[in-house]
Amino acid sequence: MQAFEVLLPLALILLLSKLMGLGAHKCGMPAVIGMLVAGIVVGLLRYIPWQPLQDAFFGEDVGFAIDVMSKIGVVLIMFSTGLGTDLKKLKQTGLASVVITTLGVVVPMAFGTVSSLLFFPGESLLSHLFYGAILTATSVSVTVAVLKELGKLDSKVGTSIVAAAVIDDVIGIIILSVLTGFSSGGSEGAGWDWFNPNAWLVVIKIVVFFLAAIALGVGLRKLFDRMERTAPHNRRVPIISLAACFVYAYCAEKLFGVADITGAYLAGILLGGTLSETPYVESKVDTMGYLFFSPIFFASIGMNLDFGGLTPAFLAFGFVYVVLALLGKFLGCGAGAKLCKFSWHDSFRVGLGMMVRAEVVLICTEKGVAAGLVSEALFPFVFLIILLSSILTPILMKWSYSREEKPKKNLPPAEWGEN
Repeated sequence: MQAFEVLLPLALILLLSKLMGLGAHKCGMPAVIGMLVAGIVVGLLRYIPWQPLQDAFFGEDVGFAIDVMSKIGVVLIMFSTGLGTDLKKLKQTGLASVVITTLGVVVPMAFGTVSSLLFFPGESLLSHLFYGAILTATSVSVTVAVLKELGKLDSKVGTSIVAAAVIDDVIGIIILSVLTGFSSGGSEGAGWDWFNPNAWLVVIKIVVFFLAAIALGVGLRKLFDRMERTAPHNRRVPIISLAACFVYAYCAEKLFGVADITGAYLAGILLGGTLSETPYVESKVDTMGYLFFSPIFFASIGMNLDFGGLTPAFLAFGFVYVVLALLGKFLGCGAGAKLCKFSWHDSFRVGLGMMVRAEVVLICTEKGVAAGLVSEALFPFVFLIILLSSILTPILMKWSYSREEKPKKNLPPAEWGEN
């Protein structure tokens, strides 16, 4: 294949992704949904029986090139997510956000694991756990937009949701790292074996990776602090940041058997947060990622949707999985808020706000498919989870706040009390 041959499919992917993304955004949904639809539209071209068209869009070499670019897109998305993870927000809600997130991870993971166990009892324990781990992901961008519109982002509910989402990302990536580590370590069997040295080696490698990554991150932060003082907003900062991201991602998977997205996410956390240059670096990464690489990743998922594995049993499992995905976050996070003495209305809002999924759940699913632990037929149902949660959350959140008790007009303002 010559290099120019990949340009035509890239042009169509980028054009449709932009158009569909704008359409989804105008409908109040994440642009991710539009990009997935764009991929599905491109994928439909494979059913046109014209060989030159098939070679241009679905040739082996073209597919490989698009796959490589989509992998870069995943790494950039997770790096950007890490850069945007402000650990200082955790101080605003303290114990409440920890409790909300803990139940918001445990409940949906248990739902997903048990449902997989019931429908596919012959699969490995790692496979069941991975189906559960996928449901731990959350993405509160839609919720944040709704709360901003309602003027409630700085409320107790808003700060709790944002802080809980930060912890959720961290816990979710740790769970994903452990499961992919065991998968790459050849532990797909019945589960943990206390006398199996390979199992302990996986744990040791994961711990060593996090320790080494944090130690190197401390040095990088000092370097960045110095660069900020001498040359603020210099292009060297985002370039070196990207280099660090790629090194972290490479070393995570190649040397430690941890998912490359874990390395990228951790690099983002270590280089973000308190650095004054973080917004500058994040803007450059987002420009490159969402302008080119990220749309290719989302579109490639749509292009490669496989409906061949949709047996009646998997179809039944898929719809149960979608319902449990929505209920798991809603009930888990809502119960966590209630345990922290939130009102029933605010507990409902917290559970609702944490229910939304977007790009991270797709990335987790893609990693599960790549590891051979998750069926590729799950992608349509993950798409459905994103679609339903993105539609239901804004509607129900606005409905919830619209039912707040209005002040009585026949009383003076001093007697109205707080709403």
